Amino acid sequence: MLREYVNDDWLPILQHNHLDSFEALWELNKDDWFEPPNYRRGGWSGVMRTRILLPDGRGVGIFVKRQENHFFRSWRNLFRLTATFEREFRNLMNFRKLGVRTLEPIYYCQKTVNGKLRAIIVTRELEGYQPFDAECYKPIGKIGKNRRSRLISRVAKTLRAMHDARLQHNCLYLKHVFVKEEADGTVDARVIDLEKAKWRPIRSIITTRDLYSLSRGAEGWSRTERLRFFLAYRNEARLSAESKKLLRGIVRRLLHKNRPV
Repeated sequence: MLREYVNDDWLPILQHNHLDSFEALWELNKDDWFEPPNYRRGGWSGVMRTRILLPDGRGVGIFVKRQENHFFRSWRNLFRLTATFEREFRNLMNFRKLGVRTLEPIYYCQKTVNGKLRAIIVTRELEGYQPFDAECYKPIGKIGKNRRSRLISRVAKTLRAMHDARLQHNCLYLKHVFVKEEADGTVDARVIDLEKAKWRPIRSIITTRDLYSLSRGAEGWSRTERLRFFLAYRNEARLSAESKKLLRGIVRRLLHKNRPV
């Protein structure tokens, strides 16, 4: 069981803010929630955002996710209760290890207090980033076709890197990808909310599952934008035979899901 992790670069900053312990983070602004606690199955999980001071006096945003008695079971841990945050944090570290851009971890810890399993994840806020759904749904005239094309292309390539590492997000929607445009026009994309992510050996299954979920939520996209995304994802100028096969599989799932009952 993963007990505690502290990012070495952030330890002095946590100490500077008197937040270098599980107890201090657990009690931090308990009534100031960014996402109010979700209560289910005898436990709860919530997210708060706050700003802490760097040693030079500048502020930086962090997200503190806390949960109590939120568990999951798998074939690897049939005989012990595991915090869902442990799975999410392991995925976060694995994504970074494999070169998939995601959040910057600051702190993780879990403890049993009064018979209840508590867990905390702290990550740095993605300052300057926007959810991809907020950006891609802006009217074309407002953000421009070239800019919209750059955003779609960058996200496609980021997801391709995730799938090349045989990582499946397993709950992939536009809001789970954050984008940021730099002054020179380049775009960075990050994948978040990795609680349900998993490694899978068969690439075609990963692609079909994740891109099907993404397509379901991309209702504002035109056919041209969907094709542009898939071509960027496949790194092709024209659809190959293999790409057409993958695309047909995604379309079949979409049609089946939308079929009247």
